[in-house]
Amino acid sequence: MNKKVIVTCAVTGAGDTTGKSEHVPVTPGEIAADAVAAARAGASVVHIHVRDIVTKQSSRDVALYREVVRLIKVSDVDPVINLTAGMGGDLVLDPSNPTRQLPGTDLVSGLERLAHVEELRPEICTIDMGTLNFGEGSNVYISTPDMLREGAARIQELGVKPEMEIFDTGNLWFANVLVAEGLITPPPLYQLCMGIPYGAPADPGLLQAMVNMLPAGANFTSFGIGRNQMPWVAQSVLLGGHVRVGLEDNLYLSKGVKATNVQLTERAIAIVHDLGKSVATPDEARDILQLDRKA
Repeated sequence: MNKKVIVTCAVTGAGDTTGKSEHVPVTPGEIAADAVAAARAGASVVHIHVRDIVTKQSSRDVALYREVVRLIKVSDVDPVINLTAGMGGDLVLDPSNPTRQLPGTDLVSGLERLAHVEELRPEICTIDMGTLNFGEGSNVYISTPDMLREGAARIQELGVKPEMEIFDTGNLWFANVLVAEGLITPPPLYQLCMGIPYGAPADPGLLQAMVNMLPAGANFTSFGIGRNQMPWVAQSVLLGGHVRVGLEDNLYLSKGVKATNVQLTERAIAIVHDLGKSVATPDEARDILQLDRKA
């Protein structure tokens, strides 16, 4: 069991949530400010997406990532920076003509998804470990074994720690294959993502089964979306893992009460303390995950 728990705050995400809550940050300044505020509140790690300033939708613009990272680094805190590398996998198909791509498609190669990682060399970047029917409709997230092997090899060359995003048990199976093949530098870091339609449901028994599938020496974090976010903090800690909260995954502090990233971070930290654990400082998180510290 972990005595030190790493708390990640995922500050904005890629979902169409800006119209649902005024607290979801959009501009680089807003995203960085929320990341800094979460770190001041005690978050060990900040997980970063960026958004187009005009449309407020998800973006892969390297300049936006560059500015967010710059603003975090000149602040008075030094959280571990975790940049998403999941953008660029969205394929929206016409169900009556599946050879036709519909608006909303943003599909590039696995290496193109790493453009900002190549330049900025964060301590952690994510890698989504499989293809998934993503919610209702005809949106498919594409991440094939060939793409994943190529991406994992490049991330390893860059000296960045991959956080392997696990959306279902098959994703976990393949992640274990990458570890066995030596494409993931030990200790591996798994993120068990629960409750995203139609991946792994937020079921405590399934989380236990997935934890049982992890290789020896692995670190894991888990999160549940929406109303399951805070219960999942406890679930993950009790199984020996770390935790993630933030507006990427949940917009509410309680029913009808919109949350901020700081409030979600503070509540997660309170749960960790109530379970008799301490929250890892950023440097303690670096030691636990054996990160290659970036300048």
